[in-house]
Amino acid sequence: MTPIRIFISSVQKEFAAERAALRDYLRGDALMRRFFEPFLFEDVPAADRHADEVYLAEVQACDLYLGLFGDDYGYEDADGLSPTEREFELATTLHKPRLIFVKGEKDDAKHPKMQALIRLAGSELIRRRFASSAELVSAVYAALVQVLEDRELIRTGPFDGAACPNATIADLDEEKMRRFIQEARRARGFPLREDASSEELLIHLNLLDDVRPVNAAVLLFGRKPQRFLLSSEVKCAHYHGLEPAKPIPSYQVYKGTSFDVVDQAVDFVLSKINLSVGTRVASTQAPVTYEIPPEVVSEAIVNAVAHRDYTSHGSVQVMLFADRLEVWNPGALPPSLTLAKLRQPHGSVPANPLLAEPLYLAKYIERMGTGIGDMIRRCREAGLPEPSFAVSDGFVVTIERKSGTTLAGQPESQPESLEVRVLSLLLNEPLSKSELSSRLGHKAISGRLNEVVRLLLAEHNVEMTIPDKPNSRLQKYRLTSAGTARLNLLRKGENDR
Repeated sequence: MTPIRIFISSVQKEFAAERAALRDYLRGDALMRRFFEPFLFEDVPAADRHADEVYLAEVQACDLYLGLFGDDYGYEDADGLSPTEREFELATTLHKPRLIFVKGEKDDAKHPKMQALIRLAGSELIRRRFASSAELVSAVYAALVQVLEDRELIRTGPFDGAACPNATIADLDEEKMRRFIQEARRARGFPLREDASSEELLIHLNLLDDVRPVNAAVLLFGRKPQRFLLSSEVKCAHYHGLEPAKPIPSYQVYKGTSFDVVDQAVDFVLSKINLSVGTRVASTQAPVTYEIPPEVVSEAIVNAVAHRDYTSHGSVQVMLFADRLEVWNPGALPPSLTLAKLRQPHGSVPANPLLAEPLYLAKYIERMGTGIGDMIRRCREAGLPEPSFAVSDGFVVTIERKSGTTLAGQPESQPESLEVRVLSLLLNEPLSKSELSSRLGHKAISGRLNEVVRLLLAEHNVEMTIPDKPNSRLQKYRLTSAGTARLNLLRKGENDR
């Protein structure tokens, strides 16, 4: 990258020490010297050119004008103007970015023409005052960091709050935002009305940088998030052994919004792990028990998606082995947390706060830092060892599987597809999508569940209980005779594997 050339104004002896301090600092600081190259008149070697020509040519060539205004006005030319005013006037005419620093708190003792120049500068832009070289260096540093932020050359705030390069509101899906409002109102009492516009939602969630969507907006509601943030996909692999080995029996790369990739990755794991179906002694609904509680699987995956480092080129990886589930994300614990503290009650410290808030509103995560504690408790209740956590080239959660045992005294069954699980649940009674989602162990209605229901409807395996009002909030789905036959056929096929 070509350095940003800074013209440091004023050839007055008054500022000789300050100019030297600025030059040395800008060339010595690791961040400043990467982006800036200062120009000082006294650094120009002797040449057969008039001084006025030299400094005015440098003003024309510079990328940024930095003016130092003190007590003295300096020598005046035939028009009664000092080099400092000439420089400022030319920088203004050429529309150069200008940073003005005024020495002293008061201007009473300054030369009248300097007072007039300070007033002129003050009417056009913001000035900063300083009393010493140290204060000047500090003020210039802060101003130049702001320049770098404005030009998007550095980022000091969270990644998810930065404007997404090249993305516009047109790259966001209005239907996804409308569904989010409905879900957030139902789950958390979200205050926006259901007919709120997409722009109102984005403003409410602080997902706009002026008129541009920030990275979190693209991750949450983008039509094609991976077009802008390639590594936001989630890679899932199922190995029959204890270590990664090729060929991989089952491998999927899931793309879409953060909601989509979480739902798809959770479905991937639940479709591969063992489950048992109990008896209807206690109720008409036969209980379904997974070897790893669905809430634990969901918590591990959603945490990886919510808290990962999105500046990394790595993707979240979900790996299911014969003895364990591993969820890896390119990230690390925040400085306030350690692996030991993670297992204790702790506050929520989201790495991506603007991404985490909508996930909380849709009930994918909890705000108060209770997720890890819930995972540990649910594993204990399921008779599993506590999950382990490690920081090694990323953050890894490992959940052990039940090996060589049965669940609730029932024989282990082969993992069932989502289609089989939905048909099985509807075998007993009609259910809404939210009821299906809950019994499947999901925190919200997933895109995959919507897709399966649409397919079952199209093939007449299920039917609506209120067919004339397909979008009714009371809508449920019941199994047809064709659906019963389909379920029996699918079960026979899976048992024959």
